[in-house]
Amino acid sequence: MNHSEILLSLGITDAMIQERGLFRYDEATTLEVVEINSEGREFMLAPAAASAWRLMKAAAVADGVTLDLVSAHRSVVRQIEIIRSKLADGMQITEILTLVAPPGYSEHHTGRAVDIASCAADVLQEIFENTPSFAWLQSRAGEFGFTLSYPRGNALGYAYEPWHWCFSGR
Repeated sequence: MNHSEILLSLGITDAMIQERGLFRYDEATTLEVVEINSEGREFMLAPAAASAWRLMKAAAVADGVTLDLVSAHRSVVRQIEIIRSKLADGMQITEILTLVAPPGYSEHHTGRAVDIASCAADVLQEIFENTPSFAWLQSRAGEFGFTLSYPRGNALGYAYEPWHWCFSGR
């Protein structure tokens, strides 16, 4: 199946992509492990993003702030699995696409995006915006080349994600 056929099999039309003005991202080909969590899950980023993440995390630690990596590189295949799972749970594709990018359109594919938490209670939750970690990111992430991708009311139609930051360089 080609990319358009995969999208259609999920109920995602070209018109849906165009209406939202979504960007197509190439999947990273070179990745490195930046962290391994307590369950043994490896988090991988593209080399430049990996270096910036390590520097940013070290600066946060020096300032007494916790930045826990929740997600990093995600393949197109994994994006398809996530959407299929949500469809199987009975969610409508229009709702899913406010929470998850279509396959091929996620910043996570690039190996430059990270999802960050400060504790288990704020993992992928809007409440993360009320943490010292989020305040620190707002004031310091730019120094390391990271920006908040999906602020409130973003033009791409995604729900507000205070935890999702992408490395765009310095």
